[in-house]
Amino acid sequence: MMGLFDSTDLPDLPDSIHLPDSIHLPDLPDSPGLPSGSEVARLLWQNVNTIWATVLAETLYRLGVRSAMVCPGSRSAPLAVAFALHPGIEALSMLDERSAAFWAIGLARQTQQPVALVCTSGTAGANFYPAVIEAKESKVPLLILTADRPAELRDCNAGQTIDQQKLYGSFVNWYSETTLPALDLELLSYFRQTVFYAWERTQFPVAGPVHLNLPFRDPLAPVPQPAALEFATRFPTNFFDLVIPPPIATPIAPFPTLPNSERGLIIAGLAQPRSPQTYCQAIFNLAKLLRVPVLAEALSPVRNQSHLYHSDLANSAQNDSTVLISTYDAILRQSDWADKLQPDWVIRIGEMPTSKVLRQWLKQTQPQQWIIDPTDRNLDPLHGATQHIRTSIESVSQQFQAVLTIAPSNAEDSAYLHLWRSAETQTRQRLDRALANLETWFEGKVSWLLSRHLPIETPLFVASSTPVRDMEFFWQPNSRAIQPYFNRGANGIDGTLSTALGIAHRNRSSVLLTGDLALLHDTNGFLASRQLVGHLTIVLINNQGGGIFESLPIAQFDPPFEQFFATPQAIDFQQLCQTYGVDYVRIESWAHLINCLAPLPSQGVRVLEVQCDRKADAQFRRELLMRIGENL
Repeated sequence: MMGLFDSTDLPDLPDSIHLPDSIHLPDLPDSPGLPSGSEVARLLWQNVNTIWATVLAETLYRLGVRSAMVCPGSRSAPLAVAFALHPGIEALSMLDERSAAFWAIGLARQTQQPVALVCTSGTAGANFYPAVIEAKESKVPLLILTADRPAELRDCNAGQTIDQQKLYGSFVNWYSETTLPALDLELLSYFRQTVFYAWERTQFPVAGPVHLNLPFRDPLAPVPQPAALEFATRFPTNFFDLVIPPPIATPIAPFPTLPNSERGLIIAGLAQPRSPQTYCQAIFNLAKLLRVPVLAEALSPVRNQSHLYHSDLANSAQNDSTVLISTYDAILRQSDWADKLQPDWVIRIGEMPTSKVLRQWLKQTQPQQWIIDPTDRNLDPLHGATQHIRTSIESVSQQFQAVLTIAPSNAEDSAYLHLWRSAETQTRQRLDRALANLETWFEGKVSWLLSRHLPIETPLFVASSTPVRDMEFFWQPNSRAIQPYFNRGANGIDGTLSTALGIAHRNRSSVLLTGDLALLHDTNGFLASRQLVGHLTIVLINNQGGGIFESLPIAQFDPPFEQFFATPQAIDFQQLCQTYGVDYVRIESWAHLINCLAPLPSQGVRVLEVQCDRKADAQFRRELLMRIGENL
């Protein structure tokens, strides 16, 4: 930084300058090359653009923003300087805008706080688009800050200029273009409040991305302007006093009366809750009150909190997870059991589970459904007899606790609950036995082993396509409190590695479960991996192509299947890792994989490659899921 801005060229500020307390910046820890506090202040208050950008950064800091992804460019220089020099915001330099945006998604998922994204004018902002779509669809708070040229340089063949107005269309919660920076306290107040509102719209009423387009005239670098230095002497010391984040309010909606039928279900769908244990405890309490089974999607934290589902829910003590149904996909493949288990009513929490078998069963049986989700989204892809309850599961559980009495542990459970428990116990035992005895390579066993051997509370990011489905089929209920993360808003493979890096940054040692194509689609994520503070282990299932397509009807038509759908890539992952300075291990046995999972390293990035045969695996998966559910 000192090489760019030589402090000897900066004039001294007047003795009478009054800056807000947080603008008197101290030395940044572990960064001895940065300027001292007074030199930083001079940089930030040099000219109209740096003052404008400093107000933005300080406003966001006071609202709780602690991370900014900054991509290189000239027009965005005022923003880059303000974030880079703010001591309370970690600014990460990202070469690739798409990677930066998905890293921001991972970080926002992990911290449950908005993350700022900064880029220059032109097509740079367009590279954020895939992540903006994912953030919108999966309710991730992002604040996108695109620098732009002023109006007089648009539509006149000026370089690096495109139409950035409403660049992301309907995929943002809110959009605004701010006015050009000026040394005007009234305009700065407008700007501060616009930033405040933009931050607010990243979270309320529904979390998601917000886009601010910020035009700047020259000078873009922090060169001094006498008028700006004089303006700093008049800057009010209480300018940021009212920038305080409002409290988060949870909507409360009354729950209707349930049908008088024992044939009820709770379905715990896809979820990344703010407090996984509180969320799971609320589901457990509701199941205990209603005395019904819980069908738990593997991408919900519920399967990893089985210690909350003990036998006091029912008159049975042989299995702690007997109310927790994890093998419903295999069970419902059997037509006789699908008929026996038809529900009269269903309470679904969050998004629909991944299982296509479960979706088809619900569509055929058409039970009355209530969907618990505090957002305004339509979460009913089946278009059935469905009512949305716009509140949290915690609120619903408390409502039921207020009116229902918990039955004693020795009370008789319903015949319907006994049916589910019996089917789960038998199917789970068969599945675990089959996988435990399997010595050949099978990608589904990787998910099963992760559920049994990952360290407690490991953050786990699961790539789309085959890995999420193998989680659904094979992930074993456990009490390890593993927190799954995923990009299932648009269900794409974009940004898989970058999102996982964002989740791992300044977090517990984390794991990414991915296929080869999803990883290759985002290898630019490795460019920023050296900025990771913490550790990420990448469990790479290399089956030479898109394994998910092997389960689709198009697989029977080759050509063109292999070239245009499976799209195998002849990549030596060991050499790829060497290129980026990433540790690489080829897994030689199941025992070898287990030994590499616990303990996980504390620093750096590591790839564990498991080589599988996608055609053989697709056939074995189909046969296994049918076999374990037969003759229950």
